[in-house]
Amino acid sequence: MRFKHPDGSTIHLAYCTNVHPAETLDGVRAQLRDHCEPVRKRLGRDRLGIGLWLAKDAARALSTDPVALRGLRAELDRRGLEVVTLNGFPYEGFGAQEVKYRVYKPDWADAERLAHTTDLARLLAALLPDDATEGTVSTLPLAWRTDFDESAAATSRAALTTLAERLDALEELTGKSIRIALEPEPGCTVETTADAIAPLTALPGHRIGVCVDTCHLATSFEDPATALAALDAAGIGIPKAQLSAALHAEHPDRPEVRAALAEFAEPRFLHQTRTRTASGLRGTDDLGEALAGTALPDSTPWRAHFHVPLHAPPAAPLTSTLPVLQDTLTHLVGGETPRTRHLEVETYTWQALPADSRPRTRTQLADGIAAELALARGLLTDLGLKELP
Repeated sequence: MRFKHPDGSTIHLAYCTNVHPAETLDGVRAQLRDHCEPVRKRLGRDRLGIGLWLAKDAARALSTDPVALRGLRAELDRRGLEVVTLNGFPYEGFGAQEVKYRVYKPDWADAERLAHTTDLARLLAALLPDDATEGTVSTLPLAWRTDFDESAAATSRAALTTLAERLDALEELTGKSIRIALEPEPGCTVETTADAIAPLTALPGHRIGVCVDTCHLATSFEDPATALAALDAAGIGIPKAQLSAALHAEHPDRPEVRAALAEFAEPRFLHQTRTRTASGLRGTDDLGEALAGTALPDSTPWRAHFHVPLHAPPAAPLTSTLPVLQDTLTHLVGGETPRTRHLEVETYTWQALPADSRPRTRTQLADGIAAELALARGLLTDLGLKELP
C-alpha cells in the first residue's frame, strides 16, 4: 500500500513473504497466487506491496534467466502486487523444522553473502514498479556475535564497501537506486542501533544504513527517540523499517507467567530473551534457556524476540510491545519529513505460535495478515498520512 506523507513524499507499506517460506522460483510464484493476492483482495486494494523473500535457489534462478525475471515481474503486475523492498536476511532454509542459528549463515565475512546480496539488488532494480526509482534490501547485522574477530570485521567491511560500489554502478546503469539496510538483532555483532554506528560510519557513501525492526528494538529495551536521534547525529540513514512486536512479560517470577511463556518456547526459531537491570541489559540466546534456569534475573520484566501478530497480542498475563512500535512509527514518519519511506510488516512466526493461536488454513492466515496490515494502515493515517489508490 502507498501513502502520501504531508511533505508530499510517498511511503510504501508491505508485508514480508518470509512468512510463506519457499526455496524455489516455482514456490515464490505459488506464494503470490495462494497468499499475497488473497491478502490484497481482503484489504480491498487494487495494489498491495510485498517485501519479497528470495532464497538462494530462487534468486539464482532469476539471476541467470532474464525470461524468468520478466515473467515474475509480469505476474506481480497481473496479481496487483508490487515490490520495492526485499528481505535479504535469511539465505536459505527458513522453512526448515529447525532454523535457530542457521539463519545467520553465511555472514558478511563469507563471500557468498556479498554475491547473494548483489544478486538481490540487481533483481530488485528489475522488479521495481515503473514509477519507483528507489529500492531497499534488508540484511543480517554482519554476523552472529561468536567467532567474529577483527579479521572477520575487516572482511565484512571490505565486502560492504564493494557492495556500495556495485550499487553505485547499478544506479548508473539502470537509473534505480538500491540501498542496503543492516538489521540489528539481539545476539548479533550489531545487536542494537547504537552498535550499528561504528561499523556504518566506517563505510563510504550513503548506500548502507539501518533497518529498524521494532521487535528487535523493543527486545533490547531501546528507547525509540534516543535510538533514532543517535542515528541522525551519526549521519546514518534508515532505508527501511520493519513493523513487528515482541513478547513482553511484566512479572517473569510468577509461575503463571512462566507457564504462559513456555507456550512460546518452540524448536524452530531462536527467541533471544532480555531483561534490563540496574547493571545493564542481561540476556539469553533463547527463551527456553531463560526459563530453564537462573541465567536471567526474573525480578524485572522480560522481553523475547518472538514476532507476535500486531493485531492479536498474547493473552494475559503476557502482552506485546505494540506501544514501542507505535512510538517508533511516530518518530519515523510522524514528523515534518519521514526518516524512512519503506515500511514492512514482518510477522514470520504465525506457524510457531502456541497451537490455539496458530492459523490452521490459508484463509485464516490471509485473514490474520490482512488484519495486521489494516492495523498498520490505521496507525499511518492517524499520523496524518493519506492512503493512495
